[in-house]
Amino acid sequence: MPLLVIRHAESVENADKYNGFYQDPRPYSGAAAHAISRTVVGLTPRGFRQARWLAEVLPQLAGPEPHVYTSTYRRAIDTAAIALPDLPDGWPQQTTLLDEQHYGDATYMTKRELYDSYPELAEERRLRKHIWTAPGGGESLAEGVLTRAAEFAALAQTELHEARTVIAFTHQTAAVALRSLLEACSLPEILAEERKGKMPNAAILHYELHDGRFTRTGTTTPPI
Repeated sequence: MPLLVIRHAESVENADKYNGFYQDPRPYSGAAAHAISRTVVGLTPRGFRQARWLAEVLPQLAGPEPHVYTSTYRRAIDTAAIALPDLPDGWPQQTTLLDEQHYGDATYMTKRELYDSYPELAEERRLRKHIWTAPGGGESLAEGVLTRAAEFAALAQTELHEARTVIAFTHQTAAVALRSLLEACSLPEILAEERKGKMPNAAILHYELHDGRFTRTGTTTPPI
């Protein structure tokens, strides 16, 4: 049975990043910025169309009665609700294991504002982004996000052994961490690929579990 990892459909943050949420100086605190990111940011019209496209392709890929998980962020929850509207009661299940990287007090800061506010973190953010830990209660990709991704991969592996398709609606950074684990590649290797082209919104990564190891079997990207 497959594990399908899906980046949420296009959000208003994705579409209008530097004209909307990233302002210099930022007009809200780090805590307020994170709350906005988690609970307010929804899908664009294009994101809605991408989610409707997922509704067309997922039934064929997933088969009957998949176990579906989303992050606790609105944009992932909304994508799943549109893509899979007829799930049984209790599904999808929200889990923080699939959440976006928590950027703490740096949430929605521009790079200039971030480097001016936290000069001691600037070099690490520029050169070693995977180990950079966001200030003010944030997390790093290499520890916080990767640890959560490992817990989700273990959960998925258990359910796949029970012949259940698992679908994960998540975010770009969590997808990077999952790719690193499932494809046995280092975070710098995955991030180097991401610099050439990020995983598109609503893209589906396909994995199969064989003899305790995951294999990437394909990618499906939206035409929209």
